[in-house]
Amino acid sequence: MEVSASVRDHFINLVNDVFPNLTTEDPLYSVIALGSILIIAALIYVIARLLVRPQIANWVYKSNNKWDNALQEHGFFRRLMHLFPALFIYVTTPVLIDGEAVMHGMVIKSAQLYMLYSGLLALYAMLSTVEDVYNASAFSRRAPITGFIQVTKLAFAIITILLSISLIVDRSPLLIVSGLTAIAAVLLLIFRDTILGFVAGIQIAANRMFNTGDWIAMPKYEVDGEILEIGLTNVKVQNWDKTISTLPTYSLTTEAVKNWRGMQESGGRRIKRAIFIDVHSIKLCDNDMLERFSKIRYINEYIDKKKNELRAYHRDYSIDESDLLNSRRLTNIGTFRAYLEAYLRKHPNINQELTLMVRQLPPNELGLPLEIYCFSAEKEWVKYEKVQADIFDHVMAMLDLFDLRAYQRDGHLSLLASREQSVYKHDTTEHEERNARDSQNDEGSNDSPRNEGQ
Repeated sequence: MEVSASVRDHFINLVNDVFPNLTTEDPLYSVIALGSILIIAALIYVIARLLVRPQIANWVYKSNNKWDNALQEHGFFRRLMHLFPALFIYVTTPVLIDGEAVMHGMVIKSAQLYMLYSGLLALYAMLSTVEDVYNASAFSRRAPITGFIQVTKLAFAIITILLSISLIVDRSPLLIVSGLTAIAAVLLLIFRDTILGFVAGIQIAANRMFNTGDWIAMPKYEVDGEILEIGLTNVKVQNWDKTISTLPTYSLTTEAVKNWRGMQESGGRRIKRAIFIDVHSIKLCDNDMLERFSKIRYINEYIDKKKNELRAYHRDYSIDESDLLNSRRLTNIGTFRAYLEAYLRKHPNINQELTLMVRQLPPNELGLPLEIYCFSAEKEWVKYEKVQADIFDHVMAMLDLFDLRAYQRDGHLSLLASREQSVYKHDTTEHEERNARDSQNDEGSNDSPRNEGQ
């Protein structure tokens, strides 16, 4: 108190040197005092910005910690500098300006609001720093906290607004909160997406359903890409065509979403594709075909094993191998299926620990579907597609070796047309030859001795 009185007396003496007859009750004195306070406060801010802040930045960049660098990047220290002039105004105003003056209450409340919002901005910077540090850690892969950070910021913003209103109207914040119950229904409508997003954020974090970096697909919203950010009300997804889709956070828990994280964390990416075999090309294998197939490295043991099994079967049941009706024989489609499975077993880019099979699907109007079901060890998109394409390039090229054809609608019709044309030509040729023979026979009968005698 003695220091405050001494400062006030010294300031009054300085003012009286310029204005001898000026008193503290005079409005001009309040204006001069307020102007002096604001000028000194501005000088304090300039000094803090030009001298203190660079020194703090120098300490931060010399430190080995990362969290203080994040504070500097989010402007925590810059926003904190505003507290010094606000605190100076709040402390010196009661000293230099009389409490009964009109300006006294306005300046005090303005200083309090200044400190309140400066502190709020500094707190925002701290929360953003916490989010950055968390996202840089290994825990961020388990559960995102962006939504919770946004909820915290929103809560502090609401508290700041309530405190600001209470300062302006000079009423208790509890009284203001109790008055808000009358418009609770309106607030629920206004903050509907916020509330739904907050609840969805809790579900996502608790169940570890989604995280930044996850590949999701939502056909309803035409979304297919990686999650960039899971916020309080919105989720940002970068599609594979580099467009950005924004959808409500609660849609991740209320709509059908495919999350490819399981594939990314597993040992392979599934290949599930079928080729349609022309059923007219499926046939039994003769000895020449088996001899040709036995020279293929992947199935030579398979062919020998099957030959022995069939030979033992025919011997046990006393069946002649030339008896086509009762004997058992290999087919080119079955041998080809065995070859493909052996080929995939030897493929270096196929995960052998996961499901691998070559199976037949029910035949349809397009032929007999022969499906390859396996998992590529390469999960990255471009490499995965290359592995899949290489496999089916080889499959299509090997069809002819097994006397098989892939069904192709136009090509199949052309084949049937060529067959009909060849049959027609054959029938025509036979008919012409038959006519020629008949005509020769007729001529021979006319030259008989009976006719000569006549």
